[in-house]
Formats: sequence, C-alpha cells, structure tokens
Amino acid sequence: MREALFLRQNQARWQQYETTPATNPDELAARFVALTDDLAYAQTFYPESPTTAYLNTLTGKLHQAIYKNKAEARGRFGHFWARELPLVVSRHQGVLAWTLLFFVLCTALGALSAAYDDTFVRSILGDNYVNQTLENIHRGDPMAIYKSDEETSMFLFITFNNIKVALTAFAMGITAGLGTGAALFYNGLMLGSFQYFFYQQHVLAASVLTIWIHGTLEISAIVLAGGAGFVMAQGILFPGTHSRAESFRHAAREGGKLALGLVPIFMLAGFLESFVTRHTEMPVAASVAIIGSSAAFILWYFGWYPWRLRRQGAVLAAPAAAGR
Repeated sequence: MREALFLRQNQARWQQYETTPATNPDELAARFVALTDDLAYAQTFYPESPTTAYLNTLTGKLHQAIYKNKAEARGRFGHFWARELPLVVSRHQGVLAWTLLFFVLCTALGALSAAYDDTFVRSILGDNYVNQTLENIHRGDPMAIYKSDEETSMFLFITFNNIKVALTAFAMGITAGLGTGAALFYNGLMLGSFQYFFYQQHVLAASVLTIWIHGTLEISAIVLAGGAGFVMAQGILFPGTHSRAESFRHAAREGGKLALGLVPIFMLAGFLESFVTRHTEMPVAASVAIIGSSAAFILWYFGWYPWRLRRQGAVLAAPAAAGR
C-alpha cells in the first residue's frame, strides 16, 4: 500500500502507544510485537521514509521499557526465534495450510499409485532399497536399514541432504511456485508409496513407530520449506498495489527467514534418524513419546504460538481502529 494510506491506518495506534503507558507487561509485550511488525513492513517498502525512522525510534523506546531490568543475553538471535520467525509464520499461515493440503494429496496419490501398480514403489524408491528392505523383513528386522551406516557420517550426510532439499524447495519459488510444487509432489509421492510398501508387507505399525521418530520433524520441515517457496511465489504472482519487484523482495525476505529457521529442525531430525531411529528394539512407549513430543512442538511453534502473537497485536489495534 502507499505510505500515506499506511500512515493513516496506523498513526492513531502509534500515538496511543507513545502517549498512553501500558497497563501490564503482557500489553507492553503485545505493543512491541505489533510495532516490530509495522517496522519490518516500513523498512521493506519505505526504507528512507520519516515514517520508518519514527517507528524505529518508538520501537526502541518500547524495547528499552521491556528489557530495562533484563540482561540482553538473548539479543538479536533470541528475538528471531521468539518473535520474528513466529510472526513471519503468522502472516502466512493461509499459504502454509494450503501447502500442507497439497502435500497430503500428493502423499495419498503416492499410496494409491503403489496400490494399483506393483512397479511404482520400485520406480520411486529404487530396486536396491526395495530388495534390501524385503530381505530385512524376511529376517524379522524391517527397519534394519537404519543401522547400516556409522552414526556420525550418517548424521552429516542426512542433515546436509535434507537442508539442501528444503532450501531448493524454497528457492524454486522463484519459478512462480512451479519448481516448489514439483519438489513437494515428488516428496509426497515418495512418502505415500514408501508407507504403502510397508503396509503391503504387513509391517506398517513397525515402520510408523520407527520412521516417524525422525520423520515427524523432517516431513514437517519439508512442507514448511515448500510453504516458504510458495510465499515467495505469491509475491511474484500477486504484487497487489506494489511493483512486482518490490513485492518479490518483500516475499523473498519473508520466505527466506522461514526457510533458514528450519535448519535447526533438520539438524535435530538428522540426529534422531542417525542416533535414535536405529534402535528398533526400543519400547513402544519411548517411540510414541518422541513422535508425540515432536508433533506437539511443530503444532505449538508453527501453529498456536504464531497465532497467539498475531492475535495480541490485533487486540491492541482494535481500540484504535474503532476510534477512527
């Protein structure tokens, strides 16, 4: 939107923040979240504007009010994980939801293809993997393939490969989302055919309890990386009132933050796959606990927590909007 409209829509709220003290720490924190959101937008679209300078000063004042009795140990790094990344997620939860739906449909298509075509699994997973897994099943250890490599080298290879896949899915957003869609399509087909293969061999439960120890984080992060690619594609395809180049720069920055924020998740998933998944003899309760805690973290950090931060800012903005 044009700067004049941006200023007109938000100036009353900013003046309220400047002149009326917050009544409690939660309100002060919510004001700070709302202002950093506004500042990020202004820095992107009006970098040399007096509006941006004003917001920067006002945000600095609120920052000092919040942290005047705290050490600055977290700094920029802590702020990124606590506020900046969740707010990026909150601004694009619609795109991420559609990405998840697309991936689920691709996974279902992969399972359906495997059910109706006996050669499909081999064409996706490769003959060597299928033959080795069939041999392991006949020996009574279906997931033995996860024990075949040394832990540290396996961790480095898997983590690097998963990060490469995720960043590629994001970067392919520059193709207006076609490359990102193709990457998610292939990974969905592979996951669906992979799980149906174990279903056919009557070891689905064993595969779920083993594979999803690391797969919960890994697959979730791949979907989120694809969502980051679609965020960038959206900026190219739907610039709105901005120039296409301006919209692309903003969307690429937003998607890039999300994609880079997934790196620690891929590292943890790689650690689990290399050092934990190989223990196929672990109790069912332990597997369920790891899978459940991983799923709970993803739902909290990429679902509920961003929604809560966004809602805090909206609640504070409502009184000012009502007074216009």
